[in-house]
Amino acid sequence: MNYVVLIAIGLLALLPFVFVLAGSLATEAELTRRSFFLWPETFSVEAYRAIFSTTAFLRSLVTTVCVTAVGTVVQLFFTFTMAYPLAKRSLPGRTVLINIVLFAMVFSAGLIPTFLVVKALGLLDTYWSLILPLAINPFSLIIIKNFFQELPVELEESAKVDGANELSILLRILLPLCKPVLATFALFYAVSIWNDFMSPLIYLNDSEKWTLQMYLRQVTVSANLSAGGAPIDPNYIPPAQGVKFAVVIVATVPIMLFYPFLQKHFAKGMLIGSVKG
Repeated sequence: MNYVVLIAIGLLALLPFVFVLAGSLATEAELTRRSFFLWPETFSVEAYRAIFSTTAFLRSLVTTVCVTAVGTVVQLFFTFTMAYPLAKRSLPGRTVLINIVLFAMVFSAGLIPTFLVVKALGLLDTYWSLILPLAINPFSLIIIKNFFQELPVELEESAKVDGANELSILLRILLPLCKPVLATFALFYAVSIWNDFMSPLIYLNDSEKWTLQMYLRQVTVSANLSAGGAPIDPNYIPPAQGVKFAVVIVATVPIMLFYPFLQKHFAKGMLIGSVKG
């Protein structure tokens, strides 16, 4: 019974994705005639040809990939370099710092104060506005701090006897042990940045700097493939419904392909650091 229920829930979760995929491969006439189907009568890649023929889509795709890659590295760097000293019980002011992190995890400044800070720092209409405001996630920081606290103290003591400093201990001894945690939070950070819609909507005024999520919103609202100022053939009429489905698929598949490379570390990393406080 458990297997039946779980398989049924899994199929229900998969159903919308299959429908969108089938719609992206169907003809415009079939999409107009049939309201719901999981297998197109006639396969067509016209929608994909239409979106890949525009410079606006390709530019937004490259922008999103670069922002996701840089943002993930930045978040991992700042989170780990702050979590490591906070795991040291001998750190002066450690309790105060941890309480500040916990306060930030529960209470946030809100949209308008955050916007004013980003504006005051001169980050508006730059890609850094999509990265730096999210540089440290307090919840992830607490989990990683707990992971460092669970590591045997003898590892660091033996390294210090051999003459290693704190930086060498972190880079050469502790980070190799952090692969499950690194993989897990790299996946979390990458998915979060890739799917981020609010940040580019608020901070980016130049349409040529739009990310894939902004382009996806423009296409699904107006079916306008030239969003962002990219010209297309004025004599070509793209399949409106098929284009919407195709853009959703193309925006989803790349981040899904990221998961298999981290799968072997993911299950272990989900549990590490989540037991002890």
